[in-house]
Amino acid sequence: MKKRYLITGSVILLAIAIAGSGGVYTYWHTAAPERTCASCHEIESAHDIWAESPHRDIACAGCHGTALSSGLHSLIEKGQEFLAHFGRQPDDVVRLTEGQVIEAMQRCRECHAREYADWLSGGHSPTYADIFLNQTHNREEQLSESCLRCHGMFFEGTISDVVSPVDVSGPWQMVDTRLASVPTIPCMACHHIHAEGQPAFRPDYSDPAAIAANRLSRTARVGFYDRYERMHFAPAELPAPQVSHNGVPIQAAIDPIQRLCVQCHAPNAFRQAGSSDDRTPRGVHEGLSCGACHAAHSNDAKDSCVDCHPQLSNCGLDVRTMETTYNDPSSPNNIHFVACSDCHDREFLQNRPQTN
Repeated sequence: MKKRYLITGSVILLAIAIAGSGGVYTYWHTAAPERTCASCHEIESAHDIWAESPHRDIACAGCHGTALSSGLHSLIEKGQEFLAHFGRQPDDVVRLTEGQVIEAMQRCRECHAREYADWLSGGHSPTYADIFLNQTHNREEQLSESCLRCHGMFFEGTISDVVSPVDVSGPWQMVDTRLASVPTIPCMACHHIHAEGQPAFRPDYSDPAAIAANRLSRTARVGFYDRYERMHFAPAELPAPQVSHNGVPIQAAIDPIQRLCVQCHAPNAFRQAGSSDDRTPRGVHEGLSCGACHAAHSNDAKDSCVDCHPQLSNCGLDVRTMETTYNDPSSPNNIHFVACSDCHDREFLQNRPQTN
C-alpha cells in the first residue's frame, strides 16, 4: 500500500513539476520583456534600442527563438548562457555568435520572404566554400584576415580557422566542413535589426495628400557591421567615399546606400578609382549611387537604364544595346566607368548631334 502511495505521489509531483515548468516557460516567452529578458542588465541596452525600432511589436522570441526552438541544441545553449550569467562577470553588451545570426536570419525570411529570395538570387549570398575555395581567386590573391571583413563578419576566429593552407598554391580545403554551406554575408551584415525607426502604418485615406506628396519617407535601414569593433555603424557614421582617377577627385554619391556599399566595394589604400573591388561610378555615370541602378537585395540592374534614360542616347543609339558590360559582360567598356571618349574620338564629341 505504501509503495502504491509513493508511486502515486511521485507521479503527482512529476506532473506538478512539468506543469510548473510549462507555466514558467509560457510566461517567460509571453510576458513583457521588461519582466523577463530585459530584467538582466546585459539585455537592457539591446531592449532599449529594440523598443525604438520598427520591430518593437515583435516579441524577442520571434527573432531569437526560444529555449526549445532548435531542440536540445538551443536548450543547451540557453542553459550555458544562464550558467555563465551567474558563473562569471557578465559582459555589459550581449553579442550574437555567428550561429545565432544565421538562425535569426532563417526567421527573418518568415516576414521578409521576398527580400530573402532576392538576396538568395543575388551576389551577396555566397557561402564560405564559394569564397574561400575559389581556386582562380586564391591563386591570384593571397588569403588574409582582411577577407573576413566582408566575407565572414561574424566569424569568431582567424582565416587559418576557415581554410587551409593560407597561400596561393593550394589545394585548399575547409578547416571545418560544417562551415562550407554557411552564408558569408547574412542579413545582419547590412541590417541592424534593432535600428531606430517607425513600423509601417496605413495612411489617412480621408486626406489624399497624405497618401502621395506629404507621405513620410521610409528610408532604408542599413548599417555596416564591423567585425573588429563587433558593432553596427549607421550610415551617418561611415565615411563618405573619397576616390580619384588620375589624380582628379571623383564626385561620389554620399547617400546611405553608397556609404554602405563602399565599405566592401572599396579602392586600394591610395583610393584609386577602379582598383581592388571599387565600382565608384565615373565617366558618364559619375555621381550616381549604387542604388540608382542596383536593386537593394538582389543587386539586379536589369532594365535600370530606362529608369533614367530615354531610349536613345546623344549618339542616337539605344542605351541598352551600346557596347558596354550592361549589354555584354565581356565588353571592355565597364558600365561603371565608361566615358564617351571610350567609343568616340575627340572630333566626333565636339561635333556630335544633340538629341532631345
